[in-house]
Amino acid sequence: MKLKHINKVHQGAFITRYNIDYESEYGNNKTYEMISRNPEMKTADDLLHSSIDAVVMIIHDETGEKLLLNREFRMAVNGWVYNFPAGLIDKGETFSQAAIRELDEETGLKLVRIDDIWKESYSAVGFSNEKTVVVLGTAVGSIRPSDSDMEEIEAKWFTKEEVRQLLKDELFAARTQTYCALWCKS
Repeated sequence: MKLKHINKVHQGAFITRYNIDYESEYGNNKTYEMISRNPEMKTADDLLHSSIDAVVMIIHDETGEKLLLNREFRMAVNGWVYNFPAGLIDKGETFSQAAIRELDEETGLKLVRIDDIWKESYSAVGFSNEKTVVVLGTAVGSIRPSDSDMEEIEAKWFTKEEVRQLLKDELFAARTQTYCALWCKS
C-alpha cells in the first residue's frame, strides 16, 4: 500500500477522525477510516505516532494470588465490561507517575511496587494508532469508587477461580481477557 493523502474529518475533544487514502500495489484506491489522539496528522511518520498516550495497569495484591479488575460501564457498547485500570498519560508525566495517579483515581489503591513495564503497543490497531504502555505491579489499600463522575467503575480483587468464572459469563476488553485466561492457567 502506498499512502496518498491524510484528510482530517472531525476534531473531537480527545480524538480526531481521519480518512486515509492509499493506493494498492495493483493501482486500486482505498480509503481507510481511523481515529487518533494526534490532532494534526499529515505524514506517514505521523501515522507511526511516536508518542505514548496511555497506561494500562495489571495489578496483583501483595500475595500475588489476586488480580485487580475493573467492571466499567463503557459508553461505546452501552454496557459493562471487565478491564484493567487504565488512563491517559498527562503531559509531563512518566508511565510510573500516570500509573500511580490513575490507579488511585479509579480504585483508591496505592501502587507500592512496579514489577515490569512492557514495551509500548497499539491499543486498537484496527482503527487507531493510539499507543499504550502496560505496567505490572502490586497495590495495597482499600478499594473505593472512582473519583470521577464521568466514569462508572467497580474495582475488585479476584482469585483465579473467580476469574475463570468471569471469563465464562462476562464481557471483557480483549487485552484483559487474554491476560486473564493465561493467568488462570499458571
